[in-house]
Amino acid sequence: MRCVIVLSMKKVAIYARVSTTHQNTELQVNELSEYVRLRGWTIAGTYQDISTGTNTSRDGFRSLIKDARLRHFDIILIWKLDRLFRSLKDLVTTVNEFEELGIALVSLKDHIDLTTSTGRLMVHLIGAFAQFEADLIKTRVKSGIEKARREGKKLGRPRLHKENEIIALRKKGYSYQKIQIKLGVSKGAVWRALKKKKESQ
Repeated sequence: MRCVIVLSMKKVAIYARVSTTHQNTELQVNELSEYVRLRGWTIAGTYQDISTGTNTSRDGFRSLIKDARLRHFDIILIWKLDRLFRSLKDLVTTVNEFEELGIALVSLKDHIDLTTSTGRLMVHLIGAFAQFEADLIKTRVKSGIEKARREGKKLGRPRLHKENEIIALRKKGYSYQKIQIKLGVSKGAVWRALKKKKESQ
């Protein structure tokens, strides 16, 4: 009797992003789709965004993460790392979540393939560098604060003491918004100053 082994085909989610409406994701999607074909995988879904990388409200990205948590695919394929991640820390955190879900990441132009042992090693190295960077920043901030204290400098954001100017402008008939613009203060600062004046009367 002959034994037949059926290999399951990898399901892939393609994610593409451009920053402005003057661009489109067609180039990225076409290249990624061709890569999927050459690898013998199958496309489970295509997620796209027209948004800056720092925007946390990307609809395509949110849908991708939601479907990843539902295990709708085995691999996430992107054009470049900066298409998906906002920072080095964001990359490490998100990739760790993908690993826990059993989902691999492949970045075409960065030549990062977490379906291979070499690719997984590279991400561990990236994570180590990210931690090193975070530790350096913390050390510099702590040293800066200690130095400022030794020099007798006041720390923290200086409070705006413009109550009298706010009250004077309000008496002249300025609206809350015009006072904000003229003095460069927040709506809350205007409201608090006028409330304080009223309570003192």
